Amino acid sequence: MNVYEQKKIWKILLFIAAVLIGLSSLWYTGKLVNQLSEEERKKVELWAEATRQLAAAQENTDLSFILNVIIGNRTIPVILADDSGKALSFVNIDSVKALQPGFLEKQLAIMRSEHDPIEINVYGNVKQYIYYKDSYLLVQLRYYPMVQLFIISLFILVAYFAFSASRKAEQNQVWVGMSKETAHQLGTPVSSLLAWADLLREKGENPALLEEMRKDIVRLESITERFSKIGSPPDLEHTPVNQSVTNAVRYITSRTSESARFDVSVPDSPVMALLHPPLFEWVLENLLRNSVDAINGKGNISIVVSEDTQNIYIDISDDGKGIPSSKHKTIFKPGYTTKERGWGLGLSLSKRIIEEYHKGKIFVKHSEPGKGTAIRIMLKKG
Repeated sequence: MNVYEQKKIWKILLFIAAVLIGLSSLWYTGKLVNQLSEEERKKVELWAEATRQLAAAQENTDLSFILNVIIGNRTIPVILADDSGKALSFVNIDSVKALQPGFLEKQLAIMRSEHDPIEINVYGNVKQYIYYKDSYLLVQLRYYPMVQLFIISLFILVAYFAFSASRKAEQNQVWVGMSKETAHQLGTPVSSLLAWADLLREKGENPALLEEMRKDIVRLESITERFSKIGSPPDLEHTPVNQSVTNAVRYITSRTSESARFDVSVPDSPVMALLHPPLFEWVLENLLRNSVDAINGKGNISIVVSEDTQNIYIDISDDGKGIPSSKHKTIFKPGYTTKERGWGLGLSLSKRIIEEYHKGKIFVKHSEPGKGTAIRIMLKKG
């Protein structure tokens, strides 16, 4: 199991844990809300009984307890209405708003939707009804877990993006440092090889062998230049994409067995784009080399260059082993590889070169296990 599969499992486990915590919070808060709602119902029923007794009280009745009960409700909005629905009195409702036409009727409609009214009999058989709605505290408690989960989710989201940005910056520093150091380490032996080649040429050594050596030294110089450009914005120039594709195919073809068949289709007229040729050809070589590995050196590889009014498309396809859909994005991440001796850096570097330096896009156009893969590079015309 590679690091990205482990990371995916950890993400799933953390997500499940977050869901369980959220559901537990909602369940517990809901339980508290129900208990508080029952308590408020009991308080309103007690308030209703006190109101009924007050209406039926005789002159010599001690009203202190009844009045304490009625006055004691300071949180639950209540409206006392007759059997026709007309409000007779109210408590814990804004008295200024209550003077506005239709306000009490709206409050009664809200209360009817929340709770069943409590019926009381006063003055014999005269029926009155007590309507009420949840107190402000209960309403706050009802919405508290959702607000809490929103704040926690927002905090986790901000922390995740901050951590990802920090990690990406750290990875970039590692990339740049490794590339610069590689270029530095290659620089000295390449210079030495150039000197040795000149010395051998002066001594009249075999010109054919010297020419092959020269080609390899030029190749090493190109690789050194590529690594030296990582981390620094390269100078882009108007370059025919056709030529870069041809160069990359020619290089890979010369190092691949004849069992790998290359089919190249490019427009007859030059297709121009702003490129840094050494870096762009490096990307093409990486993709072609991956295609050769995918077909195990035996199969078909297609390179098609096309264009529209704004963009240039380079599609590199093979009929190899393919890539599962779940890995289409993962293959461009550092360290991901299916090779026993691979470092998983080629496609990651390719993505960086295309998207950061050339402002283009690179992605899996389509792929299916056992049926091959097509990678697309998209560039702006220049």
